[in-house]
Amino acid sequence: MKYSNSEKLASEKLDVKTKLAYGAGDLGPAITSNIAIFFLLVFFTNVAGIPAGLAGSILMIGKIWDAVNDPFVGLLTDKTKSRRWGRRLPWLLYGAIPFGIFFFLQWIVPQFNPQQSSNIWSLFWYYVAIGVMSQVFFTVVNLPYTAMTPELSQDYDERTSLNSFRFTFSIGGSIFSLILAQMVFSQITNPQQQYLVLAAICTVISVLSLYWCVYGTRDRILAFEAKRIQLAEPPEIPFFEQIKIAFSNRPFLFVVAIYLFSWLGLQITASTIPYFVIYCMGMKNSEVPTVLIAVQATALLMLFVWSNLSKKFGKKLVYFLGMSVWIIAAARLFFLKSNQMGLMYVMAVMVGCGVSTAYLIPWSMVPDVIELDELQTGQRREGVFYGLMVLLQKFGLAFGLFLVGNALQASGFKETVVGQNTLPIQPDSALLVIRIALGLIPTICLSIGLILTCFYPITREMHAEIILKLQERREIGG
Repeated sequence: MKYSNSEKLASEKLDVKTKLAYGAGDLGPAITSNIAIFFLLVFFTNVAGIPAGLAGSILMIGKIWDAVNDPFVGLLTDKTKSRRWGRRLPWLLYGAIPFGIFFFLQWIVPQFNPQQSSNIWSLFWYYVAIGVMSQVFFTVVNLPYTAMTPELSQDYDERTSLNSFRFTFSIGGSIFSLILAQMVFSQITNPQQQYLVLAAICTVISVLSLYWCVYGTRDRILAFEAKRIQLAEPPEIPFFEQIKIAFSNRPFLFVVAIYLFSWLGLQITASTIPYFVIYCMGMKNSEVPTVLIAVQATALLMLFVWSNLSKKFGKKLVYFLGMSVWIIAAARLFFLKSNQMGLMYVMAVMVGCGVSTAYLIPWSMVPDVIELDELQTGQRREGVFYGLMVLLQKFGLAFGLFLVGNALQASGFKETVVGQNTLPIQPDSALLVIRIALGLIPTICLSIGLILTCFYPITREMHAEIILKLQERREIGG
């Protein structure tokens, strides 16, 4: 491909076909993450029979390892050189199948020892090992994917549109996974078989969607790469110096913190909802997906509303509106009674309104930060920024899930014996902890995120000025 053709393609508006292919890249990670977020903790306690504290520790270890490997994978993707696939796509191409395999292995309940006490620790280390490997390959496919956004388009508003396609697949995939879960749970009575069948179907879909992304975005990515390599490369900055520079970028610190508190509230809510629905509202396990679908379906519909409002009124206002609705709902859920089923679904819809802004806004801020860094340092380092952002977010999530699991265990939460279909009756102390995890903790996290958003410094006007200066520099360099 000649430079002129590459430059022309890289500067053109994205067509729908490319946006759809890019969006498909988040379908697999979204389906697998959604199933893990909503069901993995309850699977450990109610199917595998692992105490809540140990179950929370398994998730914490996996998240911490996932966080540690993120910046290194990000750096490696920045350094990857492939004339055929570019910097990011080889990771998706070769990581897709291992990613699917290790996700599936998390939902097996092996019997290592007939003695229950010994078997619990064998299960613990099995899930730790599989969880670590699953998180490694999740990073291998997902981090390069997220770093592709600023390479596909350099337009401020088009990036928001691109992320709308991405999160349409993401939230749509989440909804589909919940519908699939409801179908599987209603047709299969054995709990272990329910999760195995669900995991197998999600694995196949996830791998295929990643390949759709690779082949559907390849031309546009290679056009960007061809344009990028025409410019003179500045001297390479050592890895730890890159981290130091990233953390000296003030807008980046705001984005990291906003994302951290948004997703801390989101994932603690998601992990707690099944417990709340089953034990506080007295509903069946097969009814859990209907509540989750109400949240995710609303999030999907509101995604387009928030995207259009963001173009008119800016990212800050949209985030503020969405989070405010979510905070009201979270606070009300704490006091919800078991006979208030209708009100529960109203609160689920309100939570969905906020969830969509948690998906959309922080991720549409990151490319702006990357271009500010390029203006200041002369280098494009998407992998490092995305890796650091996710690293800090996952450390927070690991700590949060660890606290929830251990708080449940300390409150006297009773896990299910393996092979037993009847759920134990939980003490009032455990029910209170479930309500706190669903209502009070998200309210605090989201409120902090709102405060931080008020001080985020990059506006539409500032971004336009950054892009103008970068274009001038490229013209001189080209």
